[in-house]
Amino acid sequence: MREMTKGANVGLADLSDDAGSVIASLSWSSTAGDGDADVSVLLLDANGKVRGDADFFYYNNPAAADGSVQLLGKTPTDGGSEDRISLDLTAVPEDVDRLVVAASRYGGSRFGDLDDLRMTVADRSGEVLLGFSIGDASVESAFIFGELYRRGTEWKYRAVGQGYETGLAGLAADFGIDVDDEGENETADGVAGPVDGEGAAPAVESAGPAQPLPAVPAQPGPQTVAAEQPAASAPAPKRPRARTAKKKVTLPAVATKSLAENDSWRAARLFPASNLKSDKEREVRATSVLLSVMAQVPEFGRRLTAAFGAPAGRMQTFTEVSLPHGETPKRPDGVIRVERAGKLWTALVETKTNGNALKSEQVQNYMDIAARRGYEAVITLSNDVALEGSPLVEVKTDGRRKHKVALWHLSWAEVAHQAQMLIRHEGVGNAAHAWLLQELLHYLQHENSGCHGFQNMGPSWVPVRNGIDEETLSQGDPRAVEVVESWERLIRQVCLRIGGELGQKALPVQRTQRGTTALSRRAAHAGRLCEEGRLAAELRVDGSPGTITIVADLRTGKLRTSVEIPVPEGAYPLTSAKRLMRQLAEAPADLHVETLVEGQSGPRGTLERLRPEPGDVLPRDGSRITGFRLSLFKNMGATRGNAETGFIRSVDNAVDRFHSHVVAHLAQAERRTRRASAPEQGGAPVPAPAGA
Repeated sequence: MREMTKGANVGLADLSDDAGSVIASLSWSSTAGDGDADVSVLLLDANGKVRGDADFFYYNNPAAADGSVQLLGKTPTDGGSEDRISLDLTAVPEDVDRLVVAASRYGGSRFGDLDDLRMTVADRSGEVLLGFSIGDASVESAFIFGELYRRGTEWKYRAVGQGYETGLAGLAADFGIDVDDEGENETADGVAGPVDGEGAAPAVESAGPAQPLPAVPAQPGPQTVAAEQPAASAPAPKRPRARTAKKKVTLPAVATKSLAENDSWRAARLFPASNLKSDKEREVRATSVLLSVMAQVPEFGRRLTAAFGAPAGRMQTFTEVSLPHGETPKRPDGVIRVERAGKLWTALVETKTNGNALKSEQVQNYMDIAARRGYEAVITLSNDVALEGSPLVEVKTDGRRKHKVALWHLSWAEVAHQAQMLIRHEGVGNAAHAWLLQELLHYLQHENSGCHGFQNMGPSWVPVRNGIDEETLSQGDPRAVEVVESWERLIRQVCLRIGGELGQKALPVQRTQRGTTALSRRAAHAGRLCEEGRLAAELRVDGSPGTITIVADLRTGKLRTSVEIPVPEGAYPLTSAKRLMRQLAEAPADLHVETLVEGQSGPRGTLERLRPEPGDVLPRDGSRITGFRLSLFKNMGATRGNAETGFIRSVDNAVDRFHSHVVAHLAQAERRTRRASAPEQGGAPVPAPAGA
């Protein structure tokens, strides 16, 4: 891997023979666990300007129609999160000269609050080609991490590291874009979302002539990039307002009224699952259903394969293909082939359903076949969720082979998440594609499909639970680490499901110190499990007023979901308490409200008792209130599986109830308050551009 310094550049062809499609990754960490930023990509012409609105890719406009740019979203890492971007350089239009990769923070947050700011670029096999770390971030709320630019027929990378105190609006203005940052687009009920059910994109307008960044030279060669110094009175950055950029089809959240005479009538399904009887039937059907929809719905096929280095091109898929391997041919469950500019990208697919584990020997055979035949990847697909530092299968790579084969993994939960994001939130090209994805999603969610995602806490669950109950579980017991890994897989799946349903980013929060590895973090968590008998996790859902905490107490058999709501500095205590009761008008009566008093717990009670007397939640000694902790408790399922009475289902239900009945109401109340106070703070809102 080439480690870059600020201003340096390098040709991608010098680092890899297969850099036509790359994955750019932006990462950061936070010891507090609350760090976040949004990535963006701008396509620039030879004059250093965008050609129009479509050249700005952001969280609500994540993919180019030609497949050249696709924001793949965030994934958890050892110490924080990583935002990945697929860049198919062979598909970039000829009149695009540069691709600028940037990130921005909002709500007054600064990049100086984050650690380990870094950009890496990997080729389509997953091998990291270069890395660039930013160590001088301070008050900036937007950063250009790097750019890829043409030199003749070659693509090069330049490490930029230029920050902006004026946020995304200031950054974008330098490239000919006006960003409307008057807050997010909201639906009638105050919930942020796309307009009229269509896919939404950032509200951008091509501006008049603006000078390109003088600090980012157009010619190759090592350069030093000087950060701009905007005026000290620059306003705190806000997230840009979303608006509809182009017509896309999404399905309504509420299904149309059925024409059936009674509930016993079953709708005809394109992919029936009720007659599946064996694991083999489930694997064959699931593979065929998924691969056929990937080939017929370009947005979906591209969404799943872009992260694996596949180019944007014509896709064909196959099942039960016989391939020579020694004396006995092997039959991978599927083959994906993508053709672009006369070149083929090929991946073998190995599928498992119904909780069956992947087999190392089987995957190893496919890796060997792929290497001999010049294929690019092997993709495994199962209910398991992959974790860093804990591979699902162990394979060996022959270092003597020049051709590299990448091994990738997909969870069925991730497949369902991507389908739901497209048909509910981002949109697809036409109604037929939306219907196909809906049929796929219905199949995956059918109880007989075997494609339900992570659904078993593993063989160590019962002995660990019994060991905690009997106080016989010792520190260093490897079974405790296995339970912690299963817990982490479950939490990641919960995030995928919530994110797909809400259309918002949802990630587990990692509170780790610099240099902490995934293995050491899990070992520490396992130690706390042995000592305290509790599993704990935190979720950050975009748009929520705080971090959601989940604690599973194996000693008491209780699940606790909670969120902490800070009190504004200088606010009157009784006013804050009354305001909280109004915000929780529709929350469950058994919600526990606990006052936080300068780092310790204060008075507490259920919402039912506190509603008529909000003052009862105030400390009698007049101590300063810093916030409130809101909690719901639920009995924990005991069994390790995904049955109605199982642990996994109880965690799902607890998070769903807490988010829908508490967090969502708080978020709506907060948005209503911001709208009401907006004219007082800054005058009437600026109208959105035409089409918003």
